[in-house]
Amino acid sequence: MSRIARGLRTAALAAVLALGLGGLTACDNPFSDDGPGAAPSPTAPAASIKAEIAEPLASQFTRDGTFQSHIRRGPLDFVYTVYPTKATPRTNEWYPRGRKYFTFTFQAYDLSRSLRAPFATKRLVYLDRISVDSRTIRSGKGRPERPYRLDAVARRITFDPEPPTTRYGMLITSPKGAFELRNQVIRPTASDTRGVVLRFRAVVYAETSAGSGRFRREIIEQRVPMGIFASDKATVAASIPRDAN
Repeated sequence: MSRIARGLRTAALAAVLALGLGGLTACDNPFSDDGPGAAPSPTAPAASIKAEIAEPLASQFTRDGTFQSHIRRGPLDFVYTVYPTKATPRTNEWYPRGRKYFTFTFQAYDLSRSLRAPFATKRLVYLDRISVDSRTIRSGKGRPERPYRLDAVARRITFDPEPPTTRYGMLITSPKGAFELRNQVIRPTASDTRGVVLRFRAVVYAETSAGSGRFRREIIEQRVPMGIFASDKATVAASIPRDAN
């Protein structure tokens, strides 16, 4: 075959190949990045869906890991202290599911005397009954739940097995007396819970003046909000002895 004939044959083959490849679609083209099994290129940005997650209830207890209030009644200062126990110490991991554990104390201080003044110069205060109610704060339309309740004679449930007592109740004047209740359980709640509010109520008898033997009845109340964080997980509780914090 002459050189001219071979040149014409090569040109004809090139033309045929060009026509064949030009007829292939993107899916048929073996050299395309969009071959079989490849993800198709989107024609428009995917719509983003933002889930609305309710913020937990604002709470000193949750933020600081403890709550303490000072309620003044004349020269007396009544102090509630509430804190999580070792079972569930991380308040930012308190979720609707699972049990949450807390401890609380209640005590009275006679501010008309110095802390180191003789105890006989201080007003005596006795705690008769202690009660706590609760309700949940929810982001949905469900009714509030009551995951914790207490109503008891204080001397029968306090941590001290032999508290100083009279007919008025157990002594709570600092530094000789204090009420303490450990490892209280907040039960699991609905999944849309964003907070639990505890309402404390103490019935006390306070001496009108040191050594007088005359007492007046008082009701000391305190509200304690606790934040609950949205999660599919349950609050993790460690196993601890009953008398541990």
